[in-house]
Amino acid sequence: MTSQDLQKLKLPDAPGVYFFLGKRKKILYIGKATSLRSRVRSYFADDILEKRSALIEQMVAEAETVEWTETDSVLEALILEANLIRTHKPRYNTIAKDDKTFNHLVITNEEYPRVLVVRGKDLTERFTTKEIKYIFGPFPSGMLFREALAIVRKIFKFYDTERPIGEIKTKMGKGTIDFNRQIGLYPSVQSKREYQRTIQHIRLFFEGKKHQLIKILTKEMREYARTQAFEKAGEIKRKIFALTHIEDVALVRRDMYRNRGSRATRIEAYDIAHMSGKDMVGVMTVVENGEVRTSEYRKFKIGSVKSSNDPAALREVLDRRLAHAEWPMPQMIVVDGGRAQKNAAELILKKYGIGIPVVAVTKDEYHRPKRLLGTQTLIREHEDSILLANVESHRFAIAYHRQKRGKFV
Repeated sequence: MTSQDLQKLKLPDAPGVYFFLGKRKKILYIGKATSLRSRVRSYFADDILEKRSALIEQMVAEAETVEWTETDSVLEALILEANLIRTHKPRYNTIAKDDKTFNHLVITNEEYPRVLVVRGKDLTERFTTKEIKYIFGPFPSGMLFREALAIVRKIFKFYDTERPIGEIKTKMGKGTIDFNRQIGLYPSVQSKREYQRTIQHIRLFFEGKKHQLIKILTKEMREYARTQAFEKAGEIKRKIFALTHIEDVALVRRDMYRNRGSRATRIEAYDIAHMSGKDMVGVMTVVENGEVRTSEYRKFKIGSVKSSNDPAALREVLDRRLAHAEWPMPQMIVVDGGRAQKNAAELILKKYGIGIPVVAVTKDEYHRPKRLLGTQTLIREHEDSILLANVESHRFAIAYHRQKRGKFV
């Protein structure tokens, strides 16, 4: 297929899924797009080999035409792409990347089903067939998928605890569930029947049946209104509005940057502060497109480390941060320290199956940046933002530590 063939197609400037078709309309490759017109055109640029790969260049040459399906949002395009790849298993999708590293959405077969993100290679190790109620994916882009799940979670609250709900007996475990209910992540205390209904709603959405789901919700809303349960009717009305006006601006932005080849726009930096292991705290700061985002800074009181062990404290902080699927994912993580801190961060990222690059900022005896450890091309491109994020994390950590220590003076 050539750029001249492309000119004959009237591709819309809308989100959706596109299909490169070969002889006898065999599907060669499936992809999603924020703008179908822009994305498909990008395959016919002169630098396709440099920006994509020799494999994709070969796929375009083999293709005879392109077809597409529009969606109402980028979020729905992401879900449709995953479902279609799973159904058709196009040749160039399956050989372009090992799908064992891809994320899947697993809904467990339990009294209170959990909604979990699981890598392909971990599916058979963590679950038996009977333990899985529904499975969706693979989702090729882990970051985009987590952004999408955060959007869905604002509409449908679900459990994603490490252990089944019925097995959580400790005060800490129950406290975590109660806290997540308070901040609107987990469902409020409700009957098993209501939660099962929520799970069915999530299933329909990830099956790409949004319009069917809206019909079901509309019927439920009218029934509640008929019985004068107006608060329940109002809740469902808000869900219907959210589904018909999906706010996936963050998803659009991340997809656009990814398509343009920008590898780091949001940087999260972490630092640990303590006094010989006492009153240990950790912080997260954010720099996005070279600007600080103070409203997204976070504080962490370290609970698992009782001695002077910065890497262990950093592992706790990152573990707790990555449990927040509703927070935007960064394109780079910056840690204060050396190889030990960098390894600690990468260990937690590996646990979650996330491939975010880590940069460590080592300091001299005057606490001035001496060396940056990490991918040098990324460091050269974003050195100013890396150092800004690091300075902010150190300042914020010291301020938090002084505040915490002051309470006991």
